[in-house]
Amino acid sequence: MGTAGRVLKTVLEKYEISQGKLATVMGIGSSNVFRWANELRDPSSETVLAIIRALYKIDSAAAEEFKALYLSDLDAREP
Repeated sequence: MGTAGRVLKTVLEKYEISQGKLATVMGIGSSNVFRWANELRDPSSETVLAIIRALYKIDSAAAEEFKALYLSDLDAREP
């Protein structure tokens, strides 16, 4: 699966943000966050933006790191 899930799991662990906390802030079920973080399902581009917004509400440093890691991984995949 994709970059977003791998990056999300890394950021959640580093900043000690639970999947449940992110889900609550996003207004969704924690099973969705579990699926993304464990790369069982890729979040849509709109959902990636929602993840960033929610992370800003929890910890702006986590949001910034998510964006940086996500974008750098995408850049690495460019031909």
